Amino acid sequence: MRNVYLIDQFNVVHNEIHFILNETKQLSQLQPTGQVLADSDHEAILYLIDENDTYNYVSFGQSIWSQLAHMIVSDQKAFLKVEDGLLELTDFTEELKALLYNIEGNSNYGEVFVQAIENTFADFFGK
Repeated sequence: MRNVYLIDQFNVVHNEIHFILNETKQLSQLQPTGQVLADSDHEAILYLIDENDTYNYVSFGQSIWSQLAHMIVSDQKAFLKVEDGLLELTDFTEELKALLYNIEGNSNYGEVFVQAIENTFADFFGK
């Protein structure tokens, strides 16, 4: 079974955003994958991490989406803050942008999810 780590806190440091993982994890246990997915059932954006040869999810719910939108527009680098350091979430911004373009106007994700994405990321979409 895959673990889902919910992100509900962050810090902005210079031009970086540090998403805080409220789990006891060591940096050496985690590897970024550069993959971003949508979880329309739970209205979340997921970043996949490799944790000891198992894929798990870092979940960004709607409470964090406005910060993701700011991250894109401001071109901030994204990091996961764990117990003993920072893990760069490689390709997060690029993959998130591609995912957002795929979600925009696509009812396959569900009308509520699509509307929430379009509203929160309106600056990114240029609306």
